[in-house]
This record gives sequence, structure tokens and C-alpha cells, in this order.
Amino acid sequence: MPNTVYLTAAFYKFVDLPDYAARKAPLLEFCESRQVKGMILLAEEGINSTIAGRPEDVHAVLAYLRADPLLADLQHKESFSEKAPFYRMKVRLKKEIVTLQVPGISPTKMAGIYVKPQDWNALISDPDVVVVDTRNNYEVELGTFKGAIDPRIKSFAELPAWVAQSGLTGSPDKKPKVAMFCTGGIRCEKSTAYMREQGFEEVYHLEGGILKYLETIPQDQSLWQGECFVFDERVSVGHGLAPGPHTLCRSCRHPLQAGATESPLFEAGVSCPRCHAHTSDEQKANARERQRQWELAKQRQQVHIGATLAKPQST
Repeated sequence: MPNTVYLTAAFYKFVDLPDYAARKAPLLEFCESRQVKGMILLAEEGINSTIAGRPEDVHAVLAYLRADPLLADLQHKESFSEKAPFYRMKVRLKKEIVTLQVPGISPTKMAGIYVKPQDWNALISDPDVVVVDTRNNYEVELGTFKGAIDPRIKSFAELPAWVAQSGLTGSPDKKPKVAMFCTGGIRCEKSTAYMREQGFEEVYHLEGGILKYLETIPQDQSLWQGECFVFDERVSVGHGLAPGPHTLCRSCRHPLQAGATESPLFEAGVSCPRCHAHTSDEQKANARERQRQWELAKQRQQVHIGATLAKPQST
């Protein structure tokens, strides 16, 4: 649709949903009836999603969800774009809405202390506070908070192992104050619950995540450096949630590093220096054909879903 403004809404909530599997079909049907696209994850521990569409349709889905008393206080973050962030609608059932693989961790019972964006600068500027970026390494490459520790993890499930070997645990009477952050807040809720389970008493996390901080804090007062990776076609956003300059490798779905397109390992839609060695010749051939079909569809001004869909994940 030409001249369409797309609203992207990101939201999550940790809440007991014992009937989560039964919610899948009617939720998918409602989203499709409003032509809303994106991904919704459902698990017994709650809901996690990023969806996009015309503003009135996205708001209709949010109203549908909030009509349930368990989700009545569901909060969401909004951003706008002229390009469709997603091209499919999926509702998936999961064991966890964000995967940590540590049984018994419940953010509804033991998450850390919420810190509003306007109070975040003072907290992370305290020399007695250890600031930890809980996101994946390719996300941190694009940007992070000044002075934050990058655990260099490839997935959120690797965070507990990093904590164990980081030296943070120390002796019971020497555990530091810890401030943790992530894209939208969901990983922080689980990571701070994990830290409290490990005996850390003063654990904080950024309420609403990096996205809320970038939306709220003026650039001239910001301690954020770089761009924030997002799991949709925008790839990255900056202050004011303005879309950034980054593009994705269509093979590994990670942002292209500086100079990647000049590398002999880069082939549009097929590989980049980060993933070239991790895909087989057959996979590259399939990707090459997919890219060819995408280019043909583009010439015909058609949408070829398979080649342009970003892989949505937890925030």
C-alpha cells in the first residue's frame, strides 16, 4: 500500500498462562483478520511479541489482548515507519517467552528493581555499580551504554555461564550492585531474577529497555553510544527511535559489519563474513535461488516474503 504508515508495537508480560496453547488459534485468526503481521510467542510464563500494521489494526489487536483480565495492564512501545517491518503473522508456542534454560526462574516473583529511563544515567554513572549488557554480541556491536560490560554471548541462554566465570559472584559479602539492560526489557527481567537467585541483593534493570530510553532521553543528555539493533526490517534505531543506517545479511539475519559488502565472502542474500563458513554449499545454492526470486519479484513490484522477512526474536 503506497504512502502507508506502519505502526510497530513491541510488548511482553510475564504472567501465568496455563491455557496458553488454547490461545494460539483465536489470536492468530484475529491478527490475520486485521492484516497485522509479526510474531507473538506464548508460553506458560507469559507473552512476548512485536507486531506491525496500520495503526488502527495494531491498536485493535492490543485491545483484544487487554480484554483478557490477565493482560489488562499489558504495556507496549510504539514506533512508526514507511516500510512494512514484517510480512507474515505467526503465533508460536514456546517453553519460555525468552530462553534462559534455568528452571524455576520467575520474574513475577523475584525480578530486580525497575529503574526509569530518566534515573538510569545516575545509576550507571555510580562507580560502585557494575553495568551489564545482556544482549547477544552482534547486537552490542551496533551500540551500548558507556562503560557497560559486554559478556560476548551468542545467545541469552549463555548468560548464566558467563556470570559463573565473570568473577561477579565472589563471596556472599562482596557481591556488587548490578545494573542490567536489554532491548525492550524482557531479558532484563529474567536475568535480574536469575541474579537474585544467585544471591545478589542489589540488582537493577532499565524499565522499558533501551527502546524506552532512546524514546525518552534527549540525545544531548544520553549515555547511549551507537544504534540499537531491533529484530525487524528496520534493523536498528537511534534516538527518538528513528530508523538507523544498518542492513541485514539475509542468510544469518545479523547486521552487516562495517566493510562487509567489500569482502569476497559477501554475496547479497547468500553470505557475509560472519556466516560464510557456517553454511554448506547446498544452503548457499538455496539462498542464491531465493535471492534471484526476490530480485525478480522486486522488478515486478511484488513482495517476495521468503527473502525479506527478518527473524523476530525476544527483546
